[in-house]
Amino acid sequence: MIAHLQNGLRRVFMLAEALFNRAFGDRLNPFYHLGSIAFFLFWIVAGSGLYLYAFFDTSVQGAYGSVQALTDGQWYFGGILRSAHRYASDAMVLIMLLHMLRHFAFDRIHGFRTFSWLTGVALIWLVYISGINGYMLPWDKLAQFVVVTSFEWLDWLPGFGGTLIRNFMDPSSVNDRLFSLLAFIHIGVPLLCLLMMWVHIQRVPKASTQPPRPITIGLLLTLLVMSLLVPVHSQGGAADLANEVVSVGLDWFLLPVYPLVHHWSLGAVWALVVIGTAVLVLMPWLRRRKRTAGEQSIYQMAIHPGPEHVAARHGETLLEAGLRAGLALPYECRNGGCGVCICTILNGRVDHGPYQPNTLTEQMRAEGKALMCCAVPLEDLEFEVPVDSLRSGTSAAIERYQGRVERMERLSDTVMRVMVSLPGSQRIPFVAGQYINILLDNGERRAFSFANPPHDNALIELHVRLIPGGRFTTHVFEQMKVGDAIDFEGPLGRFTLHAGTRPMLMVAGATGFAPIKSIVEDAFHRGVQRPIELYWGVSDVADLYMLDLAESWAREHANFRIVPVLSDAATSESWHGRTGLVHEAMLEDHADLTGYEAYVCGSVKMVEAAVPDFLSHGLGVDACYSDAFNPAASKAGGDVEDGNASSP
Repeated sequence: MIAHLQNGLRRVFMLAEALFNRAFGDRLNPFYHLGSIAFFLFWIVAGSGLYLYAFFDTSVQGAYGSVQALTDGQWYFGGILRSAHRYASDAMVLIMLLHMLRHFAFDRIHGFRTFSWLTGVALIWLVYISGINGYMLPWDKLAQFVVVTSFEWLDWLPGFGGTLIRNFMDPSSVNDRLFSLLAFIHIGVPLLCLLMMWVHIQRVPKASTQPPRPITIGLLLTLLVMSLLVPVHSQGGAADLANEVVSVGLDWFLLPVYPLVHHWSLGAVWALVVIGTAVLVLMPWLRRRKRTAGEQSIYQMAIHPGPEHVAARHGETLLEAGLRAGLALPYECRNGGCGVCICTILNGRVDHGPYQPNTLTEQMRAEGKALMCCAVPLEDLEFEVPVDSLRSGTSAAIERYQGRVERMERLSDTVMRVMVSLPGSQRIPFVAGQYINILLDNGERRAFSFANPPHDNALIELHVRLIPGGRFTTHVFEQMKVGDAIDFEGPLGRFTLHAGTRPMLMVAGATGFAPIKSIVEDAFHRGVQRPIELYWGVSDVADLYMLDLAESWAREHANFRIVPVLSDAATSESWHGRTGLVHEAMLEDHADLTGYEAYVCGSVKMVEAAVPDFLSHGLGVDACYSDAFNPAASKAGGDVEDGNASSP
């Protein structure tokens, strides 16, 4: 029965996640960030609660009035924060329950995950206790209902015998000391909740506690709009223990069992809560699949490049095992929706697990591909990850280096090739397509892509384009000489080759050719057989500064094609090739981009024009990778934006 329930819920989640992927993209799918969203909502609740507590009177006589003063007298801030505090608390409960339901649906509650499941059950209890306690403090009619009902319910337990409810029999029995105790509980329980949240994620490798910025902004705006349109107010006036509460509006997120206290026997309500909690606690053991012959508790994995040797626990995904071992594995959604963590199985079998079908096709599986975030080893395993180093890669810490200019070669009137060495046998590990930041004396940075492939890293190859007025590029062309020291940091950037089987279309503008050169040469070195077409757009034929090299690739590799495009044909009467905007030239050859993968690198203007056009011609959002550079003139004095392929 449990298995059928899990299968049904899993199908619902997979369908919902697919819809959200199409609507928002896999990087912003809230289902992939439920845990971090809960963390973010906690901080909203905590921050707003601290402000409200600063103005809250913890006496019986002053509590209601202080809350009213916050709500009405400070409606522009205190009132908004009170509403946001309430709505964020409700949202946190909803997100936590959804997070727990999703883990149950995907059967991620066994083995080493049992710890996280049990601490999650404890967290649910703490959040409910804190939320119920919070409804006692405004001391309005709803607070009176919650207090009286809670203590009636607690008095049923053996040992109390009605002693608790006596404190609320009439107004004179409620003193300031008791009320201060309720306020103190509302501080202590959230602190305990925060501690439990930290404990909860300890066995989750690289657990994220901060959702993507667009999601945080969206949540904040949603809470603000709700607080303005539907502000929270106290209900029915101040509490009056001399009169029974007849009717009140409940918060069904935090007070769902309270109506049952008045319709069921108190023992039945306790039975419901205790049995429900017990079922949750015992869930990892209620359905525990027996291991078949040959299954092991630990599987040994060899991961290339390296190889790095990692032990995977039973039921642990390849990604979890690798991250736990400290490897810099590429990943994004961790739920089989983005394809960033794709790998190639060389030896051994895996259970591919649940994933979005368009992320890992049947053809890709036939070629030995798997998603590290979903695949679980069924035996000792060997697989390859498309990165240059598992100990650095895109997740490595940014390091600073001091290099030396070894060679300088003017490739055209406006492009200089600068070859940089590091001291002794030192090498900088990077992934094709990444870049470094040149550090200037005044603290500014200028970003340049690696033009050499990772396997040929004895020297760092940079393509520097002269920008009129550019502080660094002018220095390169007019003052730099062989032997000069050059400080930089890196590697940085995620404009890298993604594994898969789709044909690749590459669009480069001017020195956007540099990272493309690194990616293409790396692909050739690794034996990538996918079709690769490069459209290189420049304004003048002289800017095709390495066209001979690209044409030699086409002669030597049957899967490669180069298409140079001149935007201003009037500058060269001898030009008989393609003309116009480079991305439009590509669309002339490929009107339907369905099933392709596109890499776009060049100026911001070019990228902003090309990417939407490609998406409107059938290119999938998950198959479009871009890197834009934005030259900063010396007068501006500003840093170049992160992720640029090139800069002055």
